[in-house]
Amino acid sequence: MNTQESPVTPLDQTYLARCVALAEQALDAGDEPFGSCLVDANGRILAEERNRVGTGDATQHPEFALARWATHHLSPAERKRCTVYTSGEHCAMCSAAHAWVGLDRLVYASSTKQLLSWLDQWGIDRSPTAPLAIQDVAGDMPVSGPDAELAFEVERLHRRYQTQRGHPAEPDHA
Repeated sequence: MNTQESPVTPLDQTYLARCVALAEQALDAGDEPFGSCLVDANGRILAEERNRVGTGDATQHPEFALARWATHHLSPAERKRCTVYTSGEHCAMCSAAHAWVGLDRLVYASSTKQLLSWLDQWGIDRSPTAPLAIQDVAGDMPVSGPDAELAFEVERLHRRYQTQRGHPAEPDHA
């Protein structure tokens, strides 16, 4: 474990559960299952978003939308005290946006490594971008995740998404 990583807390799990619910909303709307929320230092959810790549714009990730929202609604000092919660670990694009706008901590339910493992298991092609770790893109950003229980829920949503697209995405019974 890197010195910038810390365990997911019970309070974190509450916000992560909301992100998983947003990911399910995305899936129900025909999008890939990702959801995120931005929480201030007092524990108040300031903004939340779900994936909207179904529009054909592959940059419509919820984490990227929250970074944009934060620049329009929060001062740099306020952004530094916020936590971004997300159903899946940031991609390189979202990690960069997160760092550029000065958001602080990131907590995720499932990791990129887990997602890649699921896709490999199901014989599904990977993203066209390199699966970089958050710290490889955003330096010393404090991160927490994944959460074993919620990662199982995220896997279930991704399996459902792949099945809806006509790909057999069976759970690993080994």
